[in-house]
Amino acid sequence: MKTLIRPAFSLFICFTLLTGVAYPLALTGLAQLFFPSQASGSVLLRDAKPVGSSLIGQDFTTGPRAPSYFWSRPSATSPVPYTPFNAGSLTGSSGSNLAPTNPALLENVKARIDALTAADKAAGYERPVFPTSAIPVDLVTSSASGLDPHISVAAAEYQLPRVAKARHITDAKLRELVQAHTRVRQLGILGEPAINVLELNLDLDSRFPIPATE
Repeated sequence: MKTLIRPAFSLFICFTLLTGVAYPLALTGLAQLFFPSQASGSVLLRDAKPVGSSLIGQDFTTGPRAPSYFWSRPSATSPVPYTPFNAGSLTGSSGSNLAPTNPALLENVKARIDALTAADKAAGYERPVFPTSAIPVDLVTSSASGLDPHISVAAAEYQLPRVAKARHITDAKLRELVQAHTRVRQLGILGEPAINVLELNLDLDSRFPIPATE
């Protein structure tokens, strides 16, 4: 019996040290050496303080300054969006799982349209009348993960006049900033052009601060 236990125990210790200690430490060390930002969570800093990750969206729809920012895609983990575990509603990174025929989905969309309209009004921007179908879908529907850090170019363009009005700058100047933050398709064919909202808003605060009167 001892002759059977000893090699099994030795292999257990050996592979535990190899796969549980040496391998993770080696990968962590290589990642920190060659990809330090990604290995640390792609954290974004402002005034040397972490303000978020470029991989996880944030909520910009609340507070008196909300009209002055570009909004991320809605999250189904609200009212505390973009958290790894939302104890209040027992949801994590997830979608709403509401079917297209579910009345609750339509109610959510209407509420988000009302929020966009209210933000326009708060910024003093009068949007030309057009059908609600022209509102980009990623501004009124949540994603499967609930953590999307990007919005489409159309979603940024829809919000651009409101943000420009709130910041007291021209649409042209703001459009240049949006274009600078637009990520093109990978390899020219994969995915769609998109904009990281947190990165855009941080740059927005740096270049065009919110007027002091607000």
